[in-house]
Amino acid sequence: MSSHGITPTGIRADRLPRRRAVNRLMELLAWLAAAIAVAILGVVVWSVARRGAGQLNLDLLTKTPVAFSLTPVKQGLANAFAGSLVIVGLATVMALPVGILVAVYLNEFARPAIRSGVGLVLDVMNGIPTIVIGIFVFGLIVVGRGQSGFAGAFALSILMLPLVARSTLEVLALVPGSLREASLALGVPRWRTTLSIVLPQTIGGIVTGTTLAVARIAGETAPLLFTSSIVGNNVSWNPHQALQTIPVAIFELSENPDPTQHARAWAAALVLLIFILVASLGARWLATRGRRRLAASR
Repeated sequence: MSSHGITPTGIRADRLPRRRAVNRLMELLAWLAAAIAVAILGVVVWSVARRGAGQLNLDLLTKTPVAFSLTPVKQGLANAFAGSLVIVGLATVMALPVGILVAVYLNEFARPAIRSGVGLVLDVMNGIPTIVIGIFVFGLIVVGRGQSGFAGAFALSILMLPLVARSTLEVLALVPGSLREASLALGVPRWRTTLSIVLPQTIGGIVTGTTLAVARIAGETAPLLFTSSIVGNNVSWNPHQALQTIPVAIFELSENPDPTQHARAWAAALVLLIFILVASLGARWLATRGRRRLAASR
């Protein structure tokens, strides 16, 4: 056959079966990777549920630990659940407005050089080990003042800040530029456009990012060991005092030689895992709803 008879169309036709085979192989590998990830999650959930379901009852949520007793008494981790609610709530109050304002400034007002520089800082903050944050807050606040719920909340807010800012940045970038242009064309100031036109379009995305950030910090232990771990067994809602939290309680119970305490640790881990799963599913639902709303406004 003459070389003049070979055409680009013929070459592509010869390569088509190989390309289809490679495509099917890549799809199979992708499905396999997804199945492995789901299987690992299933094993983790099943393992925690198998060990902790026996101790999962109302007493776990309403009773407090007993340091020492000669007779069997009902015990729970009410102090840890209350402390987690206070500390995570305070951390959210600290990080949410700052993260939103940072994202709004970077996306709507900052120059490209500032945007890239601050974006790099957010990425670095997101990668800092949590124990480093705990040591930093320990030296900044705890030394000379003692441990407190505020110190623990401040440490968790540092972890939460880049997550909220990044998620808000992403959803702000999805808002159509035509909405901004229409508002500015009517003579509306830029700050008013951002406040009244842009931000209302991103509420779903902001809530999604906040939910994921809360789920992320709810299970952190290392920062709280340095900032809010020297606690009593009573339920306290005062953030000026050191408050017990679920992750720290799990850590302490797992170090106890009593098998009953181990079972309570597994039960607390199950509650924490259920919270994270529910929060993640809620965030996914809110994210899907937010994307549909933004697509409808285009």
